[in-house]
Amino acid sequence: MTSPTVPPPGPRRLSDALTRNIAALEERRAAESAAAPRQDQVAEAITRFTGSMAFVYLHLAVYGLWIVVNIGLVQAVRPFDPSFVILASEASVEAIFLSTFVLISQNRMAEAADTRADLDLHINLLAEHELTRLAAVVDAIAERLGVAQAVPNDMGDVKQDVAPEAVLDEIAERRSDRSMG
Repeated sequence: MTSPTVPPPGPRRLSDALTRNIAALEERRAAESAAAPRQDQVAEAITRFTGSMAFVYLHLAVYGLWIVVNIGLVQAVRPFDPSFVILASEASVEAIFLSTFVLISQNRMAEAADTRADLDLHINLLAEHELTRLAAVVDAIAERLGVAQAVPNDMGDVKQDVAPEAVLDEIAERRSDRSMG
């Protein structure tokens, strides 16, 4: 019986351009992280720790011990919170602070995602512009050499630049129409 999947290709060396781009992105992320305000770095470190299994284990130990002591299972220690009011209050305050740290980290991540999205958009617009110009050159070469195109009517659209403002206006208009109708 044969496998339904194709085995992955053997290891290949990345192109120099890809290797450079990966290194540039890593350097940029490291520089942005190092340049972040100290308070953001602290919030990120707290969020990283609170999102780890070490944090879960620490809570299991602390809360477990708290509960065991306060239900009277440890004879050497007198219960100090038998109704668990202090534990509940501490957990509530901790939840407030932890959610704030998570929101701070999410805001930083959203800013980074917006920056990457802007970069993607700029690169896509540049690539579209370059392809538009290339299509015009290829069309001119084909015309000069007398080479007939298979679908000649499509070249007009291909040779026309896309105006991002017009696309955004059309999207906004369609959203507006959809919300009203």
